[in-house]
Amino acid sequence: MNGPKPLSHAVARYIRMSPQKGRLVADLIRDRLAGEALTILRFSDKKKIAAILQKVLRSAIANAQQKSPNVDVDKLYVSRIQINGGPVAKRIRPAPMGRAYRVQKRTSHVHIFLDEKGR
Repeated sequence: MNGPKPLSHAVARYIRMSPQKGRLVADLIRDRLAGEALTILRFSDKKKIAAILQKVLRSAIANAQQKSPNVDVDKLYVSRIQINGGPVAKRIRPAPMGRAYRVQKRTSHVHIFLDEKGR
């Protein structure tokens, strides 16, 4: 994590979605302008994670406006987006002949970092 500090960031933790599914959508908006990323998320096929990422991205934009009021929102872009694994809830599912299968309910932590183009 060397280099210039990002203008703003937002975090959503303990999201009930596997990180692997979230990264598929995160790859679509990485290095895009914030407005363009919101449009991509609005029309994405993966509705659940897209809605969560949209909420976090709007929060990051609001954080940028609060941090420096003279920032141009049209020049903000997603400089970095990370979807890391959170705690895994382990459950048991009944299986044939008295056995039990383990079900892992995964969670994710979402980090979105915004920066300004030409900064």
